[in-house]
Amino acid sequence: RPRRRCPRMSRQSKTTENVPVAASPPASGGMRASSPTCPTRALVLSSGGIDSTTCLALAVERFGTANVSTVSFFYGQRHRKELDAAQAVAERYGVAHYVLDIASVLRYSDNALMAGSTQDVARGTYADQKDAIGHPNTYVPCRNGLMLSAAAARAASLYPDEACAVYLGAHADDAAGDAYPDCSPAFTDAMSDAMRIGTYGNVTLEAPFVNDTKAGVVACGLERGVPYELTWSCYEGGDVACGTCGTCLDRIAAFHANGAEDPIRYSSAPDGASAL
Repeated sequence: RPRRRCPRMSRQSKTTENVPVAASPPASGGMRASSPTCPTRALVLSSGGIDSTTCLALAVERFGTANVSTVSFFYGQRHRKELDAAQAVAERYGVAHYVLDIASVLRYSDNALMAGSTQDVARGTYADQKDAIGHPNTYVPCRNGLMLSAAAARAASLYPDEACAVYLGAHADDAAGDAYPDCSPAFTDAMSDAMRIGTYGNVTLEAPFVNDTKAGVVACGLERGVPYELTWSCYEGGDVACGTCGTCLDRIAAFHANGAEDPIRYSSAPDGASAL
């Protein structure tokens, strides 16, 4: 079967920062006033989940393993499962992996994903769980903006004499109904401009799935043999995914839409997933 052409847009322990787990970073140099037209390096924002891991597969396919790195963020989240998954994925692909600590910026947020939150993670789909102010209680204030800004600075520092594409795994299902506005095309377009202008054109944003669904992400990854068994999507931090939070339900539905079995296990699984 022909390989699916994925859409492409041009445009809780504290974790130690700045530790590559696979490859060595490039030698530093001076920042150029302008950069080559096409990027030669890639830095992939990695949450250890489906979307970012599929982005990593695309980046490696395009640039080659030696020219790709991943970066994850400790932001004060309630568990470190996603950080562990991101490292495992980086090791599988043989790319350098970095973890940045941005927890102090979000220390006063009481969203349900934070370790000190007074809220429980809501159950059901994002459409079902929107609260009175119009968004899920798992919305982290401008998280993608914060991470993209830090990633742009890291990319410009790692590759000062080369153009670098920063990959973000935002997709249309997350932006639907303005559930997560920092996953929308309007947001990624604005951030793309800001990152390019702020780095002398050296760093650009790639959001290949911003107009695609979660099912489309999974379809792209399945054709590339993405190791989804290493990924973690659940908002909870148990031994197995819960199967009832918004991101678990989206993941299960995406595999089901592709006629494929999700390779991870769930403690409570609706149709299309494997329960313990």
